[in-house]
Amino acid sequence: MHDEGVSRAPWPLQQLRLFFLALQFFTRLPIPAWVGFREEWMGQTARFFPLVGWVVGVASAFVAWAAMQVLPPVPALLLALVAGVLLTGALHEDGFADTCDGFGGGTSRERVLEIMRDSRIGVYGVIGIGLLMALKLFCLAALPSAVAVAALLAAHPFSRAVAAALMWRLDYARSEGKAAPLARRMSHGEFLFALVCGVLPMAVFVCLAWQGALIGAALALIAALYLARIFVHCIGGYTGDCLGAVQQLSETVFYLGVTSWYFSHGL
Repeated sequence: MHDEGVSRAPWPLQQLRLFFLALQFFTRLPIPAWVGFREEWMGQTARFFPLVGWVVGVASAFVAWAAMQVLPPVPALLLALVAGVLLTGALHEDGFADTCDGFGGGTSRERVLEIMRDSRIGVYGVIGIGLLMALKLFCLAALPSAVAVAALLAAHPFSRAVAAALMWRLDYARSEGKAAPLARRMSHGEFLFALVCGVLPMAVFVCLAWQGALIGAALALIAALYLARIFVHCIGGYTGDCLGAVQQLSETVFYLGVTSWYFSHGL
């Protein structure tokens, strides 16, 4: 089974293997040894990006809920954000910081890609990720506890579905890179599956603030479209760092939208 091609495995086992490979790529969680690995399999894992968000969202929401039993909202939610960072190895946060550095300091396509490839973080990256994390924390802390937990549950899968849209519509901007194994253009069916997985957790808002969730989702889409336009104009497509930047920004803007609805309605 270890060396068997994904396409030759039974369909349920094939999909489970692809999910585990996505989980291994996007988080630090261990996966069963029988899953195996072939680089050509990675191009089929992008559809499970939002399902990985379910895992991260559930873990972050659980930490938030548990910490709120003994701590005030701000430190409790900070612990939830820390849990998400630890679980993913700061993969997407690193992508956001690299994108800030690349597009903040680069003046040509080649220079932008060169800066983004550099493992060192610059002033744009430090300022960008610092402000982003602060905005996440203070938006969540301004919400009622149940809504903040629901927002964590919903935002992680949804933001990853938004990021997957780049893989559905745009070209990969590099000939190599950390996202190159996943860079195959997603089919319509694959993206539809990813979108459904990303939107389903929004159901947690049905009994809470569905209007706020809709506003947050709409703002997240607008932010992602804005970034995508910049990416296409400047580098002709996306990179792995761009995917991380879209995930992080759309997650944060989702929190911002939910919080703005609550604040504007005096709740």
